[in-house]
Amino acid sequence: MKRAILILLAPLLLGAQSPRTKIVMLGTGTPIPDPDRMGPSVAVIVDSVPYIFDAGTGIVRRTVAATRAGVGGLELASLQRVFLTHLHSDHTLGLADLIFTPWIQGRAVPLEVYGPPGTQRLVNGIIDGNDDDIRERLASSGGPAATGWKPNVHEIETGIVYKDSRVTIRAFAVPHSAWKYAFGYRIETPDRTIVISGDTRPSPAIAAACNGCDVLIHEVYSDSGFATLKPIRQTYHAQAHTSAKQLGTIATTANAKTLILTHLLFFGASEARLLAEVHSTFNGTVVLPRDLQVF
Repeated sequence: MKRAILILLAPLLLGAQSPRTKIVMLGTGTPIPDPDRMGPSVAVIVDSVPYIFDAGTGIVRRTVAATRAGVGGLELASLQRVFLTHLHSDHTLGLADLIFTPWIQGRAVPLEVYGPPGTQRLVNGIIDGNDDDIRERLASSGGPAATGWKPNVHEIETGIVYKDSRVTIRAFAVPHSAWKYAFGYRIETPDRTIVISGDTRPSPAIAAACNGCDVLIHEVYSDSGFATLKPIRQTYHAQAHTSAKQLGTIATTANAKTLILTHLLFFGASEARLLAEVHSTFNGTVVLPRDLQVF
C-alpha cells in the first residue's frame, strides 16, 4: 500500500466527499487550552442531518463557522442530537452551549442527548443551574419556544443506541483510565462506515469495530512527547490514551481505509513527528486535521 501523509493546512478543506455523508471535525483539541483547537467534537452529516459526537468547548461557535463557510446541515435549528463518549469535562463543557444557544436562536425541539450512565445527572445540573435563565427567557416577549429547552436524556449501554433511515449507531466499550463507562461509536451510513474511538488506551475493541471501515477517527499522543513527561503523568496517560505507534498498529489491524487523528496530545512534539510515529507502524492514509476540516 502506498504511504500517504497528509497535513491539511487550510482553515477549511473540502476533500473527496461521499455523496451522502460528510465528516466535520468541529474540535480536535484536549483539556490543554489551545485557541486553534476547540474541545473534542465530530459532526457526521448524512443527507444534511447532523449527528454530533462529543460536545467540547466551542462546539456551537464551530458549527456556525462551518455554516458560514458553506457546510450544509449544521444550522443551529438542526443541532438536535448528540452522542457522548464519556463524561470527562473536555468532552462535555460545550453541552450547556448545545442545549441553550440553538434553543435561544430558534430550535423548537429538545436536544436528544445519548451518553453513559451519569449523563442524566450531568444534564440535571446544567438545567438546575440555569433555572433563572430559562424562566426569564420563557417569560420574555417573543422569547424562544417553550418546547426546546429541556433535553431528553438516553443513558446507553453497548449495542445499537440509535437508528433511523439514514444511520445506525452502535456503542462499544473502551478502556479509559478509571472510567467505568467510556464508549466508542460505529456509525453506518448509506455510503460510509465511520468509527470514533472516544478517549481510550489501546484496545482490540477499536479494530473489531472498524474491521475495514472507511474512516477511523482516533485519539492520539506523541511517543516522543510522552517521553518528556514526568513518570507520574506517563503512568496516567498510558492508562488513558493511545500513543502514535500503538495507534498505527491498531489501524493496521483494523484495515482502516483512512485514519483521522484527533484529541491531539503533542507534549511538545511537532505535527510532522507525530505523523512519522503513526506511520512507523501504519502504511495507510493518515490525516492530521485542523478544526473545521471536512472529509
